[in-house]
Amino acid sequence: MATFLRPELSNLRAYSTLTSDSLPPEVDSLDTNEFPWDLPIALKERLAQQYVSTLASHRYPDSHHWPLRQAIARYVSEHSPTEISPHQIAVGNGSDELIRSILLATAIGGYGSILVAEPTFSIYGILAQTLGIPVYRAHRDPETFAVPIAEVNTLLGQAHPPVRVLFMLQPNSPTGNPLTAAEVDWLRQLPEDILVVIDEAYFEFCGKTLVGDLTTHPNWLILRTFSKAFRLAGHRVGYAIANVDVIAVLEKVRLPYNLPTFSQVAARVALDHRQELLAAIPTLLAERERLYERLQACPQLRVWPSVANFLFFRLREPAQTQPLWEFLKKQGTLVRAIAGGIRVTIGTPEENQRFWQRFEQGLREVL
Repeated sequence: MATFLRPELSNLRAYSTLTSDSLPPEVDSLDTNEFPWDLPIALKERLAQQYVSTLASHRYPDSHHWPLRQAIARYVSEHSPTEISPHQIAVGNGSDELIRSILLATAIGGYGSILVAEPTFSIYGILAQTLGIPVYRAHRDPETFAVPIAEVNTLLGQAHPPVRVLFMLQPNSPTGNPLTAAEVDWLRQLPEDILVVIDEAYFEFCGKTLVGDLTTHPNWLILRTFSKAFRLAGHRVGYAIANVDVIAVLEKVRLPYNLPTFSQVAARVALDHRQELLAAIPTLLAERERLYERLQACPQLRVWPSVANFLFFRLREPAQTQPLWEFLKKQGTLVRAIAGGIRVTIGTPEENQRFWQRFEQGLREVL
């Protein structure tokens, strides 16, 4: 490794997905928790028309995202006991950029460390390590995936440098479980010198939010995304909701012109048509329950309940996980091998049926 590069990055494993050259010609992508249906063609045509007739490609994007922040604030306020101001919203190039901005604002330069409860979204730790920020990792209960509160409290007391950010998913990925009442009560008691980041990427599927707590917990921040239920994964739009002082600092550390004009317009159009877009969620949740019941009947595995748009299961024989993953990929169904198990995104009814047929075949031929 070149001597001008930081040596600790040599062993860092980057976040990655499968490349197209390693895949069959036609695949069902049930590995990245995307929404299975694309935007309706009428919305695509509206976006295309705006791009052709009104968007100036030679001009930089709106660097303040103000119309989009206003639209997001109105949407978030619909599910909050108190009104959310646009000044409480920050917009990023996906939630990933916001996570990085949070780390820049809180822990870089030896000022602090972060804490996660694994298994969870790996990007929290990956981004922290790229910035030289220590990562403390607690281990969730292997049966329930509950947060190990006693272990976390011990780590908080021992961490050096001190923990500045605690990341929690609601619901968790890859396991799909929501925060329990006891876990939420514990989060409410954490000291204000720790930023509590609650990632609600799957809010639209589970309907659970802690936005209402922001008024009494200025050290909390909620993350959300347009990449899941709003079907804009290709546009990379995420947003944070927090105290105005926290948002003001996130605005200072982000890159200028971080969100392309077309992505900003796409997010606003999606919010304008949210009733139409979110109307498909009950169908997806019914598909999730149907697949859960099928998996639950398989003696070769254990599957956990989920309130997100995916299911997580583990085979009774862990060594069989990788061969099953490989078999499904060769058959044209992509799933995620993670945390000693497999996470499968809920797709269209046709994709789910193909997954089930290939999965049953894999049980017979591989296991």
